[in-house]
Amino acid sequence: MAYSIDLSGRVALVTGASSGLGAQFARTLARAGAGVVLASRRLEKLKELRARIEGEGGDAHVVELDVTDLDSIKAAVAHAETEMGSIDILVNNSGVSTTQRIQDVTLEDYDFIFDTNVKGAFFVAQEVGKRMLARSRGAAPGSFTGGRIINIASMAGLKVLPQIGAYCMSKAAVVQMTRAMALEWGRFGINVNALCPGYIDTEINHSHWQTEQGQKLISMLPRKRVGQPQDLDALIVMLASDQSHFVNGAVIAADDGFAV
Repeated sequence: MAYSIDLSGRVALVTGASSGLGAQFARTLARAGAGVVLASRRLEKLKELRARIEGEGGDAHVVELDVTDLDSIKAAVAHAETEMGSIDILVNNSGVSTTQRIQDVTLEDYDFIFDTNVKGAFFVAQEVGKRMLARSRGAAPGSFTGGRIINIASMAGLKVLPQIGAYCMSKAAVVQMTRAMALEWGRFGINVNALCPGYIDTEINHSHWQTEQGQKLISMLPRKRVGQPQDLDALIVMLASDQSHFVNGAVIAADDGFAV
């Protein structure tokens, strides 16, 4: 007998959805039946993704979001719920990085990374979480009004890597943020978990894997390969579903064993 997860009737907000893993997460959740709200600063890219999702029979809406701007966060979440209904699932995916040694990190580099990866992720989750909490507190006894928040961290939050030290620090903060939210919100049926991808081949880094430096890095990986975005599909759907009701505060590495 086949096993399947159906997210029909659920609304998912995916930040950083204009490219890379965010776009893949959005398509995957839509294929599982969820209505998806695509959020980022790049509206034209979002509109292209919406057309792809709708072409596959899915339901998608576009909202502009700058996670470094608190007013933008509040407006985007309010707009999403006005258009699609209450948000049941948040995939907190926006993230940036720079490459340099610790001694070369400038104040601008540090703020660029932490404003998006930590501060932005926190206040997006807080804004969605407050709405989930309000619904839970006002619910009839026995009804399910919880939610699923999936913070996209990184295996770099579990294993320090050279030349991206500030990024590693930011993603370690996301891991602890996840645990703190899970501890406080779990009693209200809101499950908060972190997904820590390893090296994944996306349009942003695809050309790098063909270079000498990229090939050297691949040779150092446990199974001499990088992942594909679809390698995370099963995890994202499971964590978004009712079937993950017993999974809260988990930090799940999907890195082919690199952080072991």
